[in-house]
Amino acid sequence: MSEGYYENSNGDGTTNGTYGEGRSNVTSPNGDSLLNSRAISPSAYPVKTEPGLNGNANPNAGVQAQAQAQQPARKKLASWVGFSNLPNQVHRRSVRRGFQFVAMVVGESGLGKSTLINTLFETKLYQPKNVPAPGEDRGQTVQIESISAEIEENGVRLKLTVVDTPGFGDFVNNDESWKPIVDNIEARFDAYLEQENRVNRLKLVDNRVHACIYFIQPTGHSLKPIDIEFMRRLHTKVNLIPVIAKADTMTDDEIVLFKQRILSDIAHHGIRIFQPPQYENEDEETIQENEEIISKVPFAVVGSDTLVNSPDGRQVRGRAYPWGVIEVDNEDHCDFVKLRQMLVRTHMEELREHTNDVLYENYRTDKLKAMGVAQDETVFKETNPAAKQAEERALHEAKLAKMEAEMKMVFQQKVQEKEAKLKQSEEELYLRHREMKDALEKQRQELEDKKRRIESGRPLTPEKGSQKKRFGLGK
Repeated sequence: MSEGYYENSNGDGTTNGTYGEGRSNVTSPNGDSLLNSRAISPSAYPVKTEPGLNGNANPNAGVQAQAQAQQPARKKLASWVGFSNLPNQVHRRSVRRGFQFVAMVVGESGLGKSTLINTLFETKLYQPKNVPAPGEDRGQTVQIESISAEIEENGVRLKLTVVDTPGFGDFVNNDESWKPIVDNIEARFDAYLEQENRVNRLKLVDNRVHACIYFIQPTGHSLKPIDIEFMRRLHTKVNLIPVIAKADTMTDDEIVLFKQRILSDIAHHGIRIFQPPQYENEDEETIQENEEIISKVPFAVVGSDTLVNSPDGRQVRGRAYPWGVIEVDNEDHCDFVKLRQMLVRTHMEELREHTNDVLYENYRTDKLKAMGVAQDETVFKETNPAAKQAEERALHEAKLAKMEAEMKMVFQQKVQEKEAKLKQSEEELYLRHREMKDALEKQRQELEDKKRRIESGRPLTPEKGSQKKRFGLGK
C-alpha cells in the first residue's frame, strides 16, 4: 500500500513534508486503510527563517510575514476527490447547450467571400449567385444579409450565422459605406444588452458579431483609403481578421511585400486586429502554433469548394490552371489552413470571449454612461480617515486664507476710497479757507485805508465835503 502525503507551502521557500514522528491512519467507511500519514516533528528538520523576524535587521519582516500568511497553502491530496472532473462537466454542459458563432464577411463584390465561407465550414451555406445583367438596376446602398445554419461535427452542434454585406465598395461614391455595417453591429449589441436587462435571463440569444473577415483586393501596393477607414471605424467593435483575397493572382514575393505594406498601414493608423492570445502556462507546441498563425497575418487565401485532380492523381480542393493546380489545403500554396485553424479549430472560443469581455463591455459601459448620470469615482473608493481629515483641514485652511485675502483686499479698497474722499474734502476746505482769507485781507486793507484818512483829517468822502463848502459860500 502506498503512503499518502500532503505538502504545505509556506511561501518562504520552506515546505512542511510528511516525514517525521507520529503516525495516524485514515480509514474508509468500510474499515479499509486509505493512507498512512505522518505528522511532522518540530525538531525533525530545521526551519528556514528570514532575518528580522525576531527583531533583527529586516524592518519589513512584519509586512512580509503578513503577505505570506495571506497566501493560500498549497496542499496535495491524499486521494482522489473528484473536482478534477470539472472540465468534463463543463464539456458535457457545453455540448448539451450547443454553441453559437456569428461571422461577418466584408469586401467588394467578386473577391470570393461566399466561396471562402463554404470552404471554411465545408458546407453549401451559399448557393451560386446569378451575375446581374449589364443593364440591370443595382442598389445604391450597402445591404446587410444574414444566413444561419445549424451544423454538427462529432456530436457538437454549432449554430453558425454568416452576415454578408453586398454592395460594400461597389459604388462610385463610397462615403460612409461602412455606416450600415457599424449600425448593424451596434444594433446586435443593443439587443443583447436589452436581454441582459430583462427580469428573466435564463436563455440569452447571442447574436453579436464575433469575427469580421475583411477581404482586401490583391493590388500588391497598399491599403486603399476605404480599407483604412473601414477598419478604423470597426476595430473597437469587432474582432478584425484581414485576408488577402484571390492570393493565387500574386507571386510569393509579391504576397510577402504586400503583407508588409498592409501591416505597416495598420500600425501607422493604430488599428487593432485580432491576435491569438498567448498564455504563460501553455506548452511549447501551442506557443509555436500561435507564432506561426501570427506570422501569416494578413492571411493570403484562395477559396474553392470544387474538387480537381492534382498532377499526382489526387483529388483536392483547389483551382486548376494551365500551369498547375492551386490546392486550398496546402500551406505551401496559401494561408487558408492557418485561417481555418485560428478561426475555427483553436481560437473560436477566444473570439467569443474577447467579444463578450472586451468589445461588448466597452460598448455597454459607454452606452450606460450616456444614458445616466456619471458615477462619482469616490463613492466606492476606500479612503483613510486620517488622510481624509487632513485633506478636509487643508481645504478649510485654504478657504480661510482665501477669505482673509479677500477681506484684506476689500479693507484696503475701502481705506483708499476714504483717504481719497478726505483728501478731496481737505482740498475743498483749503480752497475755501484761501478765499475767506483773501476776502478778510481785502477788508483789512480797506479799513486801514479809512483809518489813515481819518487820522490825516481828510474827509472820508471828498465829494460830500466839497458839496458842503459850495453850499456855505452861497450864504
